[in-house]
Amino acid sequence: MKHDYSKEHALFLRRRKRNIALVWALRAAVLILLFGLWELVTACGWVDPFLMSSPSRIAKTIASLYRDGSLFYHIGVTLWETLAGFAVAVVVGFAAALLLWWSETVRKVLEPYIVVLNALPKIALGPLIIIWFGTGSEAIVFMTVLVGVIVATLNMLAAFIETDQNKLLLMRSMGANKLQILWKLVLPSSYPAVISMLKVNVGMAWIGSIMGEYIVSRAGLGYLIVYGGQVFKLDLVMSATFILCLLAAGMYALVVLLEKVLLKDKDR
Repeated sequence: MKHDYSKEHALFLRRRKRNIALVWALRAAVLILLFGLWELVTACGWVDPFLMSSPSRIAKTIASLYRDGSLFYHIGVTLWETLAGFAVAVVVGFAAALLLWWSETVRKVLEPYIVVLNALPKIALGPLIIIWFGTGSEAIVFMTVLVGVIVATLNMLAAFIETDQNKLLLMRSMGANKLQILWKLVLPSSYPAVISMLKVNVGMAWIGSIMGEYIVSRAGLGYLIVYGGQVFKLDLVMSATFILCLLAAGMYALVVLLEKVLLKDKDR
């Protein structure tokens, strides 16, 4: 679809595209520079490559994992655990926030407990989680949910409570019931908070799944990190960490894409 823009608007759009391209180019340049310096200091012997690894050693380790068929197996295990925990944490957290918003009495009763549970170091529950769920993926998914669900609940509850009071008063004065207020005002006004919560929970999901794999796992990227540290294969540790960074960045990019789709639909 062709748009008829004024000269000033067209110039502004061109400048904006150039700025975006410049930002991406600088990001790539910084990344290349960091990896180049890392490779240089290890190749020159300024830092022991056994302790710090290097980009070339990481590439060789990843290639070795690919050749023996274990690379995508470990990625698949961790990715499934992370996505399952992320999905459950988001859904349960959203539902819990709705319940707490709906009933002020329930919110006042449960809010102190939620805050305490949020402050509790989740790894302290590791032994109990193993007893409850065993040593399989279920324990890791539960740890992922436990890490993310409180964050999702508190973020969404804050967004629901901060809905414009003037608009709430207007809808009440027009006879709207609580369900209508929720559907017509509270949820639409919470779109930015939903996206913000998803972005935060991406990181929490990866923290939870890797934390769970540290405690109990027989496969996955967290398992590779623990195993590599135990046998002093630090190239394996750095390789698994590098793959984790790529996966987390990809998951975050999907949330950003969802944000653009939602905002585009909202503007129509």
